[in-house]
Amino acid sequence: MSKSFSVTILGSNSALPTSERYPTAQVLNVSERFFLIDCGEGTQVQLRRNRIRFSKINHIFISHLHGDHCFGLIGLISTLGLLGRKNDLYIYAHPDLEKIMLPQLQYFCKELPYRVVFKSFDHANSELIYSDKHLEIYTIPLVHRIPTVGFLFKEKAGEKKIKKEFVFKYQPSIKEILSIKRGEDYYTKEGELIANNDITLDPPKVMSYAFCTDTRPSKKIIDLIKGVDLLYHEATFLNEDKKLAHKTYHSTAQQAAGIAKKAEVGKLLIGHYSTRYRDLSLFLDEAKSIFTNTQLSKEGDVITIS
Repeated sequence: MSKSFSVTILGSNSALPTSERYPTAQVLNVSERFFLIDCGEGTQVQLRRNRIRFSKINHIFISHLHGDHCFGLIGLISTLGLLGRKNDLYIYAHPDLEKIMLPQLQYFCKELPYRVVFKSFDHANSELIYSDKHLEIYTIPLVHRIPTVGFLFKEKAGEKKIKKEFVFKYQPSIKEILSIKRGEDYYTKEGELIANNDITLDPPKVMSYAFCTDTRPSKKIIDLIKGVDLLYHEATFLNEDKKLAHKTYHSTAQQAAGIAKKAEVGKLLIGHYSTRYRDLSLFLDEAKSIFTNTQLSKEGDVITIS
């Protein structure tokens, strides 16, 4: 089970970068396995500033093919080659990304010492796109001007832990230990039944993170993100500009908070701010009026889920 589960904000702004805010990019750290979520311009600079080792990133997830979410890819791929990377790099995205990237790779990255492997998905339906021993990642269909998904990162339930005093007293075999961890009761040599709950500890609570970028508020995602520990939901506009938000297929801070409340999430993280606003505290005030446990995303912030 995870020793760490945290999100580092590399970019919190919408399409136009500013001197203080970068386009969208985040890194999720799950037990020192690093997953890059979107890759806006300047992502590799922000990785440096936050002292995240490039070599730790093996999987990149691209929500959609607007430039502020993927313009940093070719630069990062090139840099990884210059650093002598050998391991495959997996990029999960709409199938059009591979068509867009291949000419760039052939022109700028002819002699990469590693493979770039594109993994496409169906943007219209939620599906499992990644799974390992500890983690599953699902897509979350969103409502934007072009095909767009969010991503749900969810730990798998671990096995129960056996109490040390039981092991010392009864010295169970390896086979018996494995069955106990799976939830089975234990029978002593004398035939006495010892209930599983009396000799085990529950595994640590599984943790989850949902990333929902550019989208109109959508009731359809509520069941998919129900009860997640941390929800990132875009909040490009303030409520005074909700008509503009609807027109451009984005959300307001209040709308993001409404989704968080209906989905009964643990905490809400908002971002993707329009450059028309200088005072970000207005976003926080609006969201907190609906969902109290809300935090602004800011470059360099590390949000730990525990």
